Amino acid sequence: MSIDKRQLALADTLRNIRERAGYRTGKDFAERIGWQASKVSRVENGRTLPSDADIAAWTTAAGVDDDTLIALRDEVRELRLERDRWKARLRRGHAEVQRDTAEAERVATTITMVELLLVPGLVQTPDYARRVFELAAEMHGGRRDADDAVRERIRRQDVLYDPAKRVELLIGEAALRHPVGSPATMRAQRDRIANLAGLAHVRLGIVPVDVELPTITLHGYTILDDLVQIEINHTDVVVTTAEDVGLYRRITTDLWSVAAEGDEARAILSRAM
Repeated sequence: MSIDKRQLALADTLRNIRERAGYRTGKDFAERIGWQASKVSRVENGRTLPSDADIAAWTTAAGVDDDTLIALRDEVRELRLERDRWKARLRRGHAEVQRDTAEAERVATTITMVELLLVPGLVQTPDYARRVFELAAEMHGGRRDADDAVRERIRRQDVLYDPAKRVELLIGEAALRHPVGSPATMRAQRDRIANLAGLAHVRLGIVPVDVELPTITLHGYTILDDLVQIEINHTDVVVTTAEDVGLYRRITTDLWSVAAEGDEARAILSRAM
């Protein structure tokens, strides 16, 4: 069975569980869980793959047994691993990957991006993003669609101006200093980050290169509500288990403890410029 059909089958299973539990409409069920009705609709129509926490909330509200919960969690985990294989996704081109990512960010209420060596995609300028896509295509031998991918990445950035969202950007000073493109590209990129620092619902932190780190992270990552997206060189991974998500939250909290914010962050940007 294809991954799309498996996700639709999962959606049907969850709808049946909801109906058997006595909730006649998705709206009633959403109120029981504390979700928006649109989220229940997306899950039941197979447009959104639920996280591990979503499955736990769904089954708890519906009163299903532990065996059913375990089976559903296993299915979601397998679907994510199959869907999110990085190389398979890149064969479709970077633009489609950006569209998938944009949908995940659109439905999230809190977005936390941590990158120590690269400017996070959500705040990249067009020229910086184009160079990143070109380098990735050279690395993986994937479809070269940098122009389309840049347009999709820039569209993603609309979420930065949504006051209903909370966006946290934790960037390493090294990411501001390692050139990705020309000096003009880097100047524009640093200026872009400085401008975003003034948005009320955006928290910007910069980890100085000379600070002693209280923890380590071997890669960048993004936390979208109760899941973590991780891109590494050969693949990407989606983490949904509460224990693992908690680990990334602790790493993030530790890094914030040494990050420069406000005027101190702006001073680092000025020095880098």
